[in-house]
Amino acid sequence: MLARMAIHEILKMGDARLLRVAQPVREFDTDALHQLVADLIDTMRAAQGAGLAAPQIGVGLQVVVFGGGAPNPRYPDRPLVPRTVLVNPVVTPLGDEQEDDWEGCLSIPGLRGRVPRWRRVRYVGRDPYGDPIAREAEGFHARVVQHECDHLVGKLYPMRMRDLALLGYTDVLFPGVALEDD
Repeated sequence: MLARMAIHEILKMGDARLLRVAQPVREFDTDALHQLVADLIDTMRAAQGAGLAAPQIGVGLQVVVFGGGAPNPRYPDRPLVPRTVLVNPVVTPLGDEQEDDWEGCLSIPGLRGRVPRWRRVRYVGRDPYGDPIAREAEGFHARVVQHECDHLVGKLYPMRMRDLALLGYTDVLFPGVALEDD
């Protein structure tokens, strides 16, 4: 049974914990894992994020959450991504095609950058009960999965960028567009 709902502070770029490689989850269907998942979802919702990885709240485990049932105010023109809890994920590109597109990150508030990502991916992992998950995704869904899983190997999106001239403050890059803070 979940004891509490908690919204955590999200670590910001510069915190060394964001650069560490997360450890695999070894025990499933535990109170601690379910509480971590609930905390991640609550924190992601409170920050209006498209996803959140456990390392972003200082927990060095391979757990990510992403998606939701309503349009995201930070990405108002993007398609809905199904709410997913993914434990010990592995992401594999499907094909050679990549796309550059704008990304933000809750750990890098106020900035956006143009990041190359695989256009189509397959991701596998487990849910919090240990049941297998295997899906194919493309476009924004694939981008969100890759972004969140990068957090599990200590990568932030600027580390993937090819041209840092395409990194800037959201309000400068998109003047007059009412995007929420990243």
